[in-house]
Amino acid sequence: MKKLFIETYGCQMNFADSEVVASILKEMYALTKEIQEADLILINTCSIRDKAEQRIHKRLKELEAYKRKNRHLQVGLLGCMAERMKEELLETEPVLDFIAGPDAYRSLPQLIAESQKGKTSFNVLLSEEETYDNIMPVRYDANGVSAFVSIMRGCNNFCAYCVVPYTRGRERSRSPKTILGEIEDLLKNNYKEVTLLGQNVNSYYWKEKGQEVSFAKLMAMVAEMSPELRVRFATSHPKDISDELIETMARYDNICKCIHLPVQSGSNEMLQKMRRVYTRESYLERVRKIKEVLPDCALTTDIIVGFCGETLENHQDTLSIMREVGYEYAYMFKYSERGGTLASKRYPDDIPDEEKTRRLEEVIALQGELSMASNRRDVGKTFRVLVEGTSKRSEDQLFGRNSQNKVIIFPRGEHRVGEYVDVMIFDILGMTRWLRFCGRMARSRFGRNRFGRGCGSGVRARLTK
Repeated sequence: MKKLFIETYGCQMNFADSEVVASILKEMYALTKEIQEADLILINTCSIRDKAEQRIHKRLKELEAYKRKNRHLQVGLLGCMAERMKEELLETEPVLDFIAGPDAYRSLPQLIAESQKGKTSFNVLLSEEETYDNIMPVRYDANGVSAFVSIMRGCNNFCAYCVVPYTRGRERSRSPKTILGEIEDLLKNNYKEVTLLGQNVNSYYWKEKGQEVSFAKLMAMVAEMSPELRVRFATSHPKDISDELIETMARYDNICKCIHLPVQSGSNEMLQKMRRVYTRESYLERVRKIKEVLPDCALTTDIIVGFCGETLENHQDTLSIMREVGYEYAYMFKYSERGGTLASKRYPDDIPDEEKTRRLEEVIALQGELSMASNRRDVGKTFRVLVEGTSKRSEDQLFGRNSQNKVIIFPRGEHRVGEYVDVMIFDILGMTRWLRFCGRMARSRFGRNRFGRGCGSGVRARLTK
């Protein structure tokens, strides 16, 4: 059988899409982790930032060498970049044999067949219905413990800076029956953790034959499948996170106590210009509700600096909301103008790159302090950790995450991957070493991380008796 190599760039949803693609092609190709063995190379792309797209262009140039060595090799480009830049890619990247957008993966066998006849083929049509509902993903690069499950596709929010609604289409939810069926299959294969994925999971909604399922209801349904199954989700939109969801999280011990709640900016002026549809005050009200009902819940976020017209006062508003919330972790990046978005049409990208960099460095430094302070508060506490693998630092150590999604390193003892272990925190890893560790983990699991800079810190622990 011919060999398929998939290289994934960007977010968790791209990684989940690659697993769908592997399933669609499993009768035609066997997966390989060695690119030199491949008869078909697929590059699953991200368009969230200009830097991400430039990285893809560079990678496509590198793949020309593989084609020179193997004239039968085919190269295809998938995902958001395929949707956004079809004409440009076909004109400027001769290495490509075909292109498929995020809603066109079922047509891959046809596109491959056409390209084998010497025809450059493409399908980038967006769908209002496609959710790949009846396709069981192939977990080809998973750790055997944690898995991603897409519950919806697309986005209806149209934030001023974001290309997602244009590259992934409008929002649509999967049937809860097929979601639960996919998770049941994971449980049969001894997976212990699922992360429910969507651009805005809070707006998940399904109605059929009188049955209505909200996101909070879906979370409860998944949590009830097994007390040994940990449940996570990403990503939440602040305008939609409901009291029902917060209270559901409190009701089930196996729903992890961590919410990724992108703030983007602490300034009402910037939030309005970004079309985020919430204010600083309403965001902080949601934070207060979360902390009231879930006092042990970790809060993480996304932050954009240097958006169009951002003043120093606006920037200070972002720093102040960071201090007020006290995020455990943040993904932070400079604003990157994307063609076709409302911001690119309406607002000049008028903050000099040097100033964007300076502001980003301030945000990173502050988040470093907040992350370290959060971890210091954990010293002496005991947490239940799901073992995910061997530490990169030592074969004698394992690593896993607690409910708050913090990575913890601890002695191996007699424990194995997939087990739950109670550990007590006794030390904090330094920021530089921790960021290096996180970077390795992100690249090995998801290709290249779509975010500008991630900031958090790690901890070491002892096994409890």
